[in-house]
Amino acid sequence: MIVVMGATGATGNALLHRLLALGTPVRALTRTPHEPIPGVTGAHRPPLEVRYADARDPHSLRTAFEGASQLFLAMANSPAQVELETRVIDTAADTGIEHLVKISAPAAEPDSPVAISRGHHAVEEHVRALGMKHTLLYPYAFMQNLLRLAPTVAQGVILGAMGEAPCNYVDCRDIGDVAAAALTRPDIAGGAYVLTGSEVVSHPELAQRFSTLTGRRVRYVNLAPDELRADLIHRAHMPAWLADHVTEIQELAVARPETPTDTVSRILGRPPRTLDAFLHENRDHFGR
Repeated sequence: MIVVMGATGATGNALLHRLLALGTPVRALTRTPHEPIPGVTGAHRPPLEVRYADARDPHSLRTAFEGASQLFLAMANSPAQVELETRVIDTAADTGIEHLVKISAPAAEPDSPVAISRGHHAVEEHVRALGMKHTLLYPYAFMQNLLRLAPTVAQGVILGAMGEAPCNYVDCRDIGDVAAAALTRPDIAGGAYVLTGSEVVSHPELAQRFSTLTGRRVRYVNLAPDELRADLIHRAHMPAWLADHVTEIQELAVARPETPTDTVSRILGRPPRTLDAFLHENRDHFGR
């Protein structure tokens, strides 16, 4: 039995669909078990088992992990992430989970300039100290997060603090497919994998692709990091810690130019999904 924590998120949900397609026994964990899991119906065979679990509730975790041997862990970034993920992992180890597949982050280093990445490093060190078998996935920017740009794209602009720095993007469905491989293939389990698409795209290039997609001129406006942070807080109404995170990621991309990896194609035996295909698939979301 494979347990998926983060089953309603983009990556966890993609993993669920892949495991169901493979016919693998899988249990989805959610804080709202009476609400439908996106894209899953009673017609799926094997049927999907759904259980309540909350990382703040150790008893719910013990119940949710009962009888399972593997755990996929993807949690939304938050200031409490280290505390919550550590609790989940400790409970998993205590209840007999043998293999953990964890979504981490690029630059997960003790002195990373990105606070969330420092947190991921701390969690990884905890897993190593426990001696639990684990697979670490390091995906770059999710293509699905570009959907959040729709309001500003509609105004003909995207904002950032990256200049012309190249940026990696990866489709969450590819991350889910790699996670499924790690959970079902012994040759993949136990590794550490940096996941990207097949190309890097700067923000000016991204603006041009939005222009082509929508038929409207979309331009990129480059801001100073402090200006971007202020805009995210006051216009996008982000909490300060999240605005810090977005700004830190963009500053890191400038300091450490990003390059694509071939990990997805090596593991899956096919090319990763492309940014152009993703944008075309979601073109109605951007108002065309």
